[in-house]
Amino acid sequence: MVVKVNTSGILGIEGRPVVCECDLSPGVARFDIVGLPDASVKESQDRVRAAMKNSGYAFPLRRITINLAPADLKKEGPVYDLAILVGIMAGSGQIEPPPEDCCFMGELSLTGEIRPLSGVLPMVLAAQEAGMRSVFLPRGNAREASHVLGIDIYPVSSISELIDHLTGRSLLRPVPPTAFAPTRGSYPDFRHIMGQKSVKRAMEIAAAGGHNILMIGPPGSGKSMIAKSLPSILPDITAEEALETTKVYSVAGLLGPDHPVVTSRPFRAPHHTVSAVGMAGGGAVPKPGEISLANNGVLFLDELPEFAKSALEVLRQPLEDGQITISRAAGTRTYPGHIMLVCAMNPCRCGYYGQPGGKCTCTARSIRQYMSKVSGPLMDRIDIHVNVPAVDYDSLERRAEEEPSSEILRRVTAARRLQGDRYAGLGITCNAQLPPSLMSRFCTPTEEARALLRRAFDTLGLTARSHDKILRLARTIADLAGSAEIGLPHVAEAIQLRSLDRSSYINY
Repeated sequence: MVVKVNTSGILGIEGRPVVCECDLSPGVARFDIVGLPDASVKESQDRVRAAMKNSGYAFPLRRITINLAPADLKKEGPVYDLAILVGIMAGSGQIEPPPEDCCFMGELSLTGEIRPLSGVLPMVLAAQEAGMRSVFLPRGNAREASHVLGIDIYPVSSISELIDHLTGRSLLRPVPPTAFAPTRGSYPDFRHIMGQKSVKRAMEIAAAGGHNILMIGPPGSGKSMIAKSLPSILPDITAEEALETTKVYSVAGLLGPDHPVVTSRPFRAPHHTVSAVGMAGGGAVPKPGEISLANNGVLFLDELPEFAKSALEVLRQPLEDGQITISRAAGTRTYPGHIMLVCAMNPCRCGYYGQPGGKCTCTARSIRQYMSKVSGPLMDRIDIHVNVPAVDYDSLERRAEEEPSSEILRRVTAARRLQGDRYAGLGITCNAQLPPSLMSRFCTPTEEARALLRRAFDTLGLTARSHDKILRLARTIADLAGSAEIGLPHVAEAIQLRSLDRSSYINY
């Protein structure tokens, strides 16, 4: 008799339906698992055997063959333990075969307890798409799975609880579904940043259009604090964005009982010693890196030239494509990477180039070497380059009331709403994601604005990518102004926000 039990696996951040086929035959007692299992799946036979015996159930001394279908999908992790156990118990007649619309997933301990898993959310979503109506999973994953609506989630602590439910002795209750509710983290407020109006304006434009931004300024000018204040003016994460980001965190094992789902935009600030693998993701079994963990949020790189060149260069593809593909011997994984890249750097190694008082001690050669640590192609992918001047004494002494983040957020949210309506049905959420194929449709400037852009292109030697980025910036500036057309002031301000196109430190 072959018993079929539904379960789920995972590939990247996407779940995959898996059927556990269990066959018990007469003959010499042995336990085989087929279907491209990795080492942790093969070890399931020892966990299942011990868990059944220690929970008071008889382990059948027969020839047991477990096939995890489809056979061409590599199976990884201990997620299949529970389905294998249910299949063996049903095949040996200790319980009835489970209904066809039930799904089982969980790791077994040797005592019969069911341990939490990583990647539960995408696996439950895959079960829902496959037509499952009930999912039995570890109690520690119940709150995370409860955000999938339209399917019953049964939390299970031990195999005794599960068997009692399946035999009708003591029924489990499904957890109530959880409606998504965005939250806002605790971040510095822009009202606490003295002066720096031009930089705040650049940050507002970056937030309104989802643009990448680079701040260049001396030490103590407030670059890091401004960057850390950015999430306070970003619009709330949407339910779709939260679901996608939660998948990444679930696969990475970064969710817990207190934080079962991502409800605010991520803010990741890795140290400059991070490796290329730490940035992009990887490992023997590829896992998400900092780029994917910042999906739909902010990736802040402070002291940009201090990062290893290999770690910075892996940013190129995700900044263009919004995703990153990792290839290893164990397989290929594609993770999302829709990020706002926020960078901060000094103008030279000592940090004081261009500051009054002659404090800079760097030579022209050392300045060129310092700036060349960040490649031209990466710089070209950053939408906004803004100089951050040192804060003058009057701004600190005056302590004038600065505009709070709540006011800036109101304007940013209004601009994002315009973009959402404009790009409805196109899979685009902000101006920064606008592909070249749609530029002529949504980013057509007026004649005088076009003439200014032409002069800037010829004078500054802009690249085609820089040209498109200026148009996207101008589109965002127009949205903030509530203008349907891209006019001369919008293009002029966008050009001003590309400071590294207008001037070069290497000509020092």
